[in-house]
Amino acid sequence: MKLKTIDLNFFAPQVIASYLIETSEGPILIETGPDTTFNTLKSGLNDSGYKVSDVKHVFVTHIHLDHSGAAWHFAKEGSTIYVHERGAPHLVAPERLMNSAAMIYGDKMDELWGEVQGMDESLVKVVSDGDKIKIGDTEIGVFESIGHANHHNAYLIEGNLFSGDVAGCRIADGPVIPPTPPPDIHVERWHASVDKIRQINPDSLYLTHFGEYKEVNKHLDALMSNLDEWSSWFGERVKAGKSEEEITLEFEDYYKGFFKAVGASDEVYQQYEFADPYWMNVGGFIRYWKKYKLGD
Repeated sequence: MKLKTIDLNFFAPQVIASYLIETSEGPILIETGPDTTFNTLKSGLNDSGYKVSDVKHVFVTHIHLDHSGAAWHFAKEGSTIYVHERGAPHLVAPERLMNSAAMIYGDKMDELWGEVQGMDESLVKVVSDGDKIKIGDTEIGVFESIGHANHHNAYLIEGNLFSGDVAGCRIADGPVIPPTPPPDIHVERWHASVDKIRQINPDSLYLTHFGEYKEVNKHLDALMSNLDEWSSWFGERVKAGKSEEEITLEFEDYYKGFFKAVGASDEVYQQYEFADPYWMNVGGFIRYWKKYKLGD
């Protein structure tokens, strides 16, 4: 497999990756990043000798804007965009997605994500668990992997799993952390998806945030341990009746302490803050506990 990691330099290096893979029928792309880094992505393609119009097949793991926000640029050039069935309608008509994102990011929407346009439904191809997509000499295996989002796929190519967010975030020498934005976090389903990855037994994980990791089981062990630890931490506070504002303030200290305990540098901590800002995790866990654990 001939692969190039394109660092989209989302406010800092090694925050969001897009993966360019060459096949006998031209390049395919996994993850586009947001519209705000599209020019960086375009430059990365140019450095490899390609234009945007040369990329006929784009795979997104899910429709969160840091993963798929620039997909519409490729659709405008006639690319096919491959996505989970629950995500497909939001690529065609992104208004609901953008309204949901605005509830989280508020007046930071333009700075973070830029513009998102809808795309022709004929260019959005739904792919499902177990599908195998053949493009030239390259086969892409599709594995549904919900838990971070309810519309998430991972893609397997020659033993390499492009895992989106289901395998967490891990940047440089930092820890493996679970990104948990609202509204779809579900801890038990996430565990089931990670069990599926273990069964697949890939040689490498390619994380969107960020890069390749070969010690797959060690990585997944750390991810699941931290997911459970964070979930318990939030659960205690939700059950105690604390407000979202109170929990957010407490989690900021907890999150910083989490990185300090593993000796992460200030620079690495800042990279994680761009990839998974501490405050973004709060709403996801609060909703999970209230909806699924406490039945509110």
